[in-house]
Amino acid sequence: MDRSRQLLPSVVEAIGETPLVELSRLTRGEEGRILAKLEYLSPGFSKKDRIARQILEDAQAAGQLKPGQPVIELTSGNTGTGAAIVCAVQGRPFIAVMSRGNSEERARMMRALGAEVVLVEQAQGSTQGMVSGKDLQLVEERTAVLADERGAFRIDQFVRPANALAHELHTGPEIYEACGGALTAFCDFVGTGGSFAGLSKAFKVRNPAIRAYAVEPEGAAVLKGMAASQPNHRIQGGGYAMAKLPLLEGAVIDGYLTVSDQEAIDAARRLASEEGIFAGFSSGANVAAALQLLRGREKGGTIVVLICDSGLKYLSTGLWR
Repeated sequence: MDRSRQLLPSVVEAIGETPLVELSRLTRGEEGRILAKLEYLSPGFSKKDRIARQILEDAQAAGQLKPGQPVIELTSGNTGTGAAIVCAVQGRPFIAVMSRGNSEERARMMRALGAEVVLVEQAQGSTQGMVSGKDLQLVEERTAVLADERGAFRIDQFVRPANALAHELHTGPEIYEACGGALTAFCDFVGTGGSFAGLSKAFKVRNPAIRAYAVEPEGAAVLKGMAASQPNHRIQGGGYAMAKLPLLEGAVIDGYLTVSDQEAIDAARRLASEEGIFAGFSSGANVAAALQLLRGREKGGTIVVLICDSGLKYLSTGLWR
């Protein structure tokens, strides 16, 4: 369906159906291909637009979200932005609860979209721009209190199955159709685990031979079974050193990859300067991990990655300085 030739009733219907492009300049000299799903071209500039829409629409259909009821979510900024867009169209209040460790552009964008943004101070010893699991726990505690006080519906992205379902029903099939099923593996930087779980299921139903690799920050690879020696890494939006992620339960993981802060930054900068794709830290982590695969166990293969969000959300960080 070519939506550019359609009149849409709202911007919510513009979420998804993002392009899939080959990173042929970045992989010059490598044996194999990397295909990138440009999720930063969604209205809220991230893959999280999909889950905000899926969760809220499913909750309405199930009668869990009442007309006019406020919505609240703990967020690094991307799910909050997607939720702010959906709530703005629906005419309902939205409260985003976010650590001060996340980039300030995200808070500004959510406020512009009509959200109330509550910033939570970081845990003792944390650093601006480096959000740890301890920081996230403080955000969770504040969110729970505010949800109770406001009678708000919680998006609860870390546990709601609709998070993974959005990628199982839409992102995965879009990728598979666009490349004609010609992929051998995918790798995904893990935040909530929703995109990884959804893509893994969507691909393996169509071809069980497609391998799924979870990407974590160097020094915080707890899913791989390692101790978290560096929970305050710079790759925002994931790698929270949480060993248990409900959405990953039952997901098939064929391998684990770790990426350093500098590898993620270098890959994000190469994406911009060589491919014209202006993306954030986690997108850089995905591409760096894909390059690892092409130079190792997936040599000669075709690797799919998500370009998770826009570099515009990190202009105040060291990514572009």
